[in-house]
Amino acid sequence: MNPGLLSRLTGGRRFEVPCTVEIEQTFDSLHAHAIPEGVQLRPGDRVLVHNLPGHIAHGEAMRFETQATVIRAGWLERAWTEASAILELTELYHCGFEPKEAP
Repeated sequence: MNPGLLSRLTGGRRFEVPCTVEIEQTFDSLHAHAIPEGVQLRPGDRVLVHNLPGHIAHGEAMRFETQATVIRAGWLERAWTEASAILELTELYHCGFEPKEAP
């Protein structure tokens, strides 16, 4: 099989990009956002963020620049990710619109 075709099907291409990370642990919010810059992420792609702090104290909010590795999903992984997301979404319909039973 052609190596180029195999890599398009299975993915695995890696590259480094700059990344902005925001972490907050306060009374109002507990969140962490990693935003890779200069790249459009697609379903199934993975992002590995480098040099993250091991701990953030309560009441702190941090924002810093670092590097991230993007691992591209191949065609098969993208298709699987999209299909499983649609199936998981239909589970929300199932539990959200059931009629009430009479007492």
